[in-house]
Amino acid sequence: MAEESTPLKQRLTSELKDALRAGQKTRLGALRLLSAAATNREKELGHPLSDDELREVATREAKKRNEAIEAYEGAGRDELAAKEREELEALGPYLPEQLSEAEVDALVDEAISAVGASDMQQMGVVMGAVMGKAKGKVDGSVVQAKVRARLGG
Repeated sequence: MAEESTPLKQRLTSELKDALRAGQKTRLGALRLLSAAATNREKELGHPLSDDELREVATREAKKRNEAIEAYEGAGRDELAAKEREELEALGPYLPEQLSEAEVDALVDEAISAVGASDMQQMGVVMGAVMGKAKGKVDGSVVQAKVRARLGG
């Protein structure tokens, strides 16, 4: 594994080569998709991606894997769900560190008091405030459930 000080893009290139040499087809496929998505994002932005921007791309790729896992499990296709889980695991080092339950609770409480929310009418404002601060470090559905619970929805 590469050092943390190595830019993520370089680490991705190195891990791609390692997966190819080791014959890890599923991991290689996931890393290639991440690399392609990163390249597309660089073209959109017109500059090389920073580590944070690459983490955003990885988060979108991970979300796709999670949605596919749910769909495959719902259809009883466990072998395909397992493959998606393996790909999701390969993306792990490129994802932002997730917030703890306590950190999410604190952000939700802070946002509710900051906007003065008292009922479900302000849920969108609270969600926007929390997700803006969390920046991909928490699943939106988790935040939504916590905000609903606090606002009585």
